[in-house]
Amino acid sequence: MIGVFDSGIGGLTVVRALMAALPGYDITYLGDTARTPYGNKSPETVLAYAMEDTAFLIKEGARLVVMACNTVSSVAPEAVRRQFQVPVFEVITPAAREAVQVSRRRRIGVLGTRATVASGCYTQVIQALCPEARVFGQACPLLVPLVEEAWLNKPETAMIIRKYLRPLKACQIDTLILGCTHYPLLRPLLQAKIGKRVAVIDSSRPVAAAVKRFLDQNPETACNLAQKARYRFFVTDATAHAAAIARRILKRDIHLIPVSF
Repeated sequence: MIGVFDSGIGGLTVVRALMAALPGYDITYLGDTARTPYGNKSPETVLAYAMEDTAFLIKEGARLVVMACNTVSSVAPEAVRRQFQVPVFEVITPAAREAVQVSRRRRIGVLGTRATVASGCYTQVIQALCPEARVFGQACPLLVPLVEEAWLNKPETAMIIRKYLRPLKACQIDTLILGCTHYPLLRPLLQAKIGKRVAVIDSSRPVAAAVKRFLDQNPETACNLAQKARYRFFVTDATAHAAAIARRILKRDIHLIPVSF
């Protein structure tokens, strides 16, 4: 079974991409909705949460784990790999790689949580792939709560997005990375405000493609993953808002199973 976790419901965008790329594979999702957002927490706290989330998924049977959270991906992958010794995928490298491939003028903007932007993780990965690239980060601490509250089409959300994007527009970026798996739910607004000439990249499809490529190259691992199309969705705080967003993302009726650590 493939395990996926995020600080909230937004990581279901990665689950959706995995379902499309790897139809039939069992997937268990954990959304830590009781402690969202992770982006305003210290690296030490984020790492502790990542360890608990991963331990839960492995206890449930995961043999491969996807960190569908940019904040966790910026601080925790190596520590989690050492602790649990299972294949662990993060969302930063696949998105950075795609951004480098599509950027025309090597001017790349990154929207993310405070923790993701402060870590400089996207800058490090992008410049390792393309040293001449310029990377401009913009912390957006209000966007995750807006998504979690399902304020996807509110005028207030559009106003906040416009303010966050203003510095990136001034930098004349040609590519924008949505550095949080919640942000694809705001993609129509983000694309409209940044302009149609800017390529918008989210990590869901690139990371799903990376998982598929890994399983194609490692058939012994693929054989250890159940392929009966069984999907389970756990949350640490089950709310009507979370259920509504989950249904919107996956376009299906799902049951959110409450769990506590």
